[in-house]
Order: sequence, then structure tokens, then C-alpha cells
Amino acid sequence: MKKNVIAAQSGGPTVAINASLAGIVDAVIKSEAYDTVYGSVYGILGIINDNLINLNEQAAKIPNFIDTLKTSPAMYLGSCRYKLPDYEEDTASYDHIFNQFEKYNIGAFFYIGGNDSMDTVLKLSQYGKRIGSDIRIIGIPKTIDNDLCMTDHTPGYGSAAKYVASSILEIAHDTFIYSIQSVTIVEIMGRDAGWLTAASALARNSYNSAPHLIYFPEVAFDQEQFIQDVKEQLSKRNNVIIAVSEGIRDKNGNYISASTAANDQFGHSQLSGTGKSLEYMIRDSIHVKVRSIELNVLQRCAAHLASLTDLNESFSLGTHAVRYAKQGYTKCMLTLNRISNNPYSISIDTADIENIANEAKAIPREWIHEAGNDITPALHEYMAPLIAGEPSVSYKDGLPVYLPVTHLDRDSEN
Repeated sequence: MKKNVIAAQSGGPTVAINASLAGIVDAVIKSEAYDTVYGSVYGILGIINDNLINLNEQAAKIPNFIDTLKTSPAMYLGSCRYKLPDYEEDTASYDHIFNQFEKYNIGAFFYIGGNDSMDTVLKLSQYGKRIGSDIRIIGIPKTIDNDLCMTDHTPGYGSAAKYVASSILEIAHDTFIYSIQSVTIVEIMGRDAGWLTAASALARNSYNSAPHLIYFPEVAFDQEQFIQDVKEQLSKRNNVIIAVSEGIRDKNGNYISASTAANDQFGHSQLSGTGKSLEYMIRDSIHVKVRSIELNVLQRCAAHLASLTDLNESFSLGTHAVRYAKQGYTKCMLTLNRISNNPYSISIDTADIENIANEAKAIPREWIHEAGNDITPALHEYMAPLIAGEPSVSYKDGLPVYLPVTHLDRDSEN
């Protein structure tokens, strides 16, 4: 009898994570090795709470399910930020999860997510080995932060980068209409790595030089140097636009953000107010018109500005995951390996999850300008292909058509 598979999504949403799920569904339906693909609602919690959706049935009853899923933003299955306990101390969760695998005749489990999701893949893989399970446990990368190790880039990054660059260009058009001096600070997601903030540089073209300054978590932030950088830019132009990562820190490792909330379950600081902090610095030191803009969640799920390259690669990762599971791969994450920039070409491979979980990939220092406030041409060359192309999206009544997520909406039950 054919085995079944379970797919789940975890962490923060992206434009491309559903494309990987679409790839899994498409590959399983066409597979001779697997029968049914179940979707675990709210990440690993769906398996724990026995909350699964038969995605074969969804594909059969919803017209154009796979194509629409590929271009729908966020997470069709919902998400969680749930940290599995150490199985050396508590095996109850693991025993229950593997009992669920047995109940549903599961041959492979695919977890689509970022660093924290790969921690779950690692723990399940290790426990599966301990009990002699032959279930394949495979991670599929996604994160707009682009900070997963062992892969050239992560699905979700290209589309978020496209949104960031487009937004910076539009902000520039908005700002340049005024002749009075001004400073605009754009706060961009990135707690430990500045990849997404670096994408702001893609907004530059033949007439636009913004952003004029870029600041990253990889380089210690110096307030005095920052004020001097801004003054120097104001001596050259009326309107200065600055891109800044939310996670910039001073030389002692302290966040510049105005406030922080409690850490999440994985111990990550929840940041808020970096742009506003810099706004106050400039207002108190230079006395020019200044405003701060926080892109916040808008940069995560802007499917109307998706990168076709991003969606196609994400879909391909889903199909390859099914193929690798069939071949016996486990305790691994799929990776994108760049073959060339021009023409842009990648290959899909695997890497041991132990080299990925709980690690973060920073921008190489040589890809950041010596002064620490801009990128180098090498980083621009790396990013440019990832935002290329526009997917075909259907519209109704002037709005894009996405898959309904009524199974995630509690109000829909009323």
C-alpha cells in the first residue's frame, strides 16, 4: 500500500511559501510512491492536535487549486512558533507525533520554514533515528530574512526584496517633489541579518540614487557617525532617504530600537521602533523635517509584487522534496545552489539539517561598503536576479484572487 505524506508551514509568512506547498501537492498527486498529502493546520501543532486537511481532496474540488495556491500569499495551512522540548528530557510530544504518523500511514514529513522550523526538523529527525523510524523528515527553506545557512538564498526573499525596492523607489518619488530639506528613514525587517535592507539598493536607477544611506545589523551602529553621514548627504541634496534594519546594534551589542517586548519561544527579541529612534536622533541634532516609515508586515506578503523567479524556485523545491523523500533522503533541508549570475542559473540539492538549524547567515562583510553604510557591487549582482519576473495573477472586482482560508478563520464557524 502506498504511503502518505504530511506537509506543514511554520514561522513568519512570505509570498512564496505556498508555492512550495503547491509543489508538494502537485508532485504527490503525480507520484507513484505516495498516495495522499495531508496539510497540518498551524504547523507542527496540527499533527499534535490531529488537525489535518486532505489536500488531494482540496485540489480535486477547488478549480485551479495548485496554480492559485502558488500565487496566494502567506500560509494556506496557517503557522505556529512552537518549540519542541528536548527529547532527552521529554519524549511525550515525540511519541505522540510518531503515533500520528503511524495513524495516517505517513512515509514523509515536509516542514516549510526558517531557522526555527529547521530546529523542529532536526529534533524529529534525531528522534526518528533513535526509535528506528523510516519516515523521511525533510525541511524546505523559506524566510524573507535570507539568513538560512547552506543555501544560496531562501524562498520568500526575492519577492520581499522586490517589494522593498519598489517601495523605496515610490517613497523617493513622493519625497523628491518638495524643495525643502528632509530626511526619510525606512525601517526594514532583519533582526540579525541585513539582506532585506540591502535590497533597498535595487531601487537605484538612472535618475534615482536613493537610498542614500543603508545600515545593517552586521556593522556596529555609531550614533555620532550616523549624524555625520546624514549631514554630509544633506550638503549634497535636499532629500535624504535612509534604509535601516530593525536589528541594528551599537558596539556593545545593544539594539538601537526604542523598545523591545518579551522574547519569543525561541529566545528572539521582538523589536520595535528602530526607525523612530533614528528619527529622534536627527530631529534633536540636525533640526530638519524628518519622518520614519516602518514597512512592517507589508513586506512579507505583497503578492501583487511577487518575483516570478521566487515563486518558480519555491514550487520546484516542493516537487524536489517529494522526489528526494522517495529516494530515501531524510534529516536534511533542500538547498538552492547558484551556478551563475549571467545567465542566472541554480541547482537544487540537500544539506544535513545539523549544519542549518539554529544558525544564521549574515551578509559577508566584503559585500558591505567599507564605511558600513552601503552595499558593494557584488551584493547588487547577487540580489538582482532574485527579483526578476512577474507571475500571472487572476483578478476579480479589481482585486487579486487568492485561495480562501476559511479553515483558519474562527469566525467562519459561526
